[in-house]
Amino acid sequence: MVPAAQRPVLNAAVLGQPVAHSLSPTLHSAGYRALGLTDWRYTAHEVGADELAGWVGERDESWRGLSLTMPLKEVAFDVAETTTETARVTGAVNTLVRREDLGWDAHNTDVHGIEAALADAPHHGVATVLGGGATARSALLALAALGVRSVRLAVRGEARPETLRLAVHAGVAVEVVTLADWARDAGRLVVSTLPPAGAGAAAAALGGASGRASGGRPGGGLSGTTLMDVVYADWPTPLAQAATSAGATVLSGLDMLVHQAAEQFRLFTGEAPPVDAMYAAGRQALGR
Repeated sequence: MVPAAQRPVLNAAVLGQPVAHSLSPTLHSAGYRALGLTDWRYTAHEVGADELAGWVGERDESWRGLSLTMPLKEVAFDVAETTTETARVTGAVNTLVRREDLGWDAHNTDVHGIEAALADAPHHGVATVLGGGATARSALLALAALGVRSVRLAVRGEARPETLRLAVHAGVAVEVVTLADWARDAGRLVVSTLPPAGAGAAAAALGGASGRASGGRPGGGLSGTTLMDVVYADWPTPLAQAATSAGATVLSGLDMLVHQAAEQFRLFTGEAPPVDAMYAAGRQALGR
């Protein structure tokens, strides 16, 4: 066995703009520590969309994986030799994995993250998704894998054609509603993919009128509903607070984040991810 001090360093990183807020270094590094992977390093780098191809092209063979955040999830298709079906149909890449020929495979682990986070949530085949962008497409695919067959898609304006096409591909029937109406017959499972700046309307839809949001359930509100807000910072968000007040069981985006990072960890290292250690590190970093 080669002593740890003599083994070459294996690199992975998260790229984006901005990226300083990312929890990915905390999660992946916790995984390395838990498994004694002392030769692995995970860092964060500020990289814009027009810089990605050049930055990736300059990495040597020690680089094994890259996690991607905004604004890189679409331009990443251009630097990959192959693309998974999940990344292709969602139109979003959040992971690049190094190939043996030193090229890159494009993946989307957000779908896995959402699916794993909601694995135990009851839904009776129906769910509501707030938002219609790339993360909403990942949510639709994850919900389909969990057995959801009908989704109410709550958006500000018109639903994006690519999101509706994905729903057809996944075998999910979609009803498009406004954000102001999402809480009417919300069902047992709600996934909010809205950014913090855009979630005000969704929170306002709950605004104290629990009977209006009840969907006909005795006692009103969202009793019996599970809501996952993909946001994990500055918790609880106004939407999470409003949903909790309305009786919902609320999950933060940390659950999704940890599971998608764990799948990246597996793809990068080939090791089974220590999910509990990664989750504990994330909670500690967020002061929870």
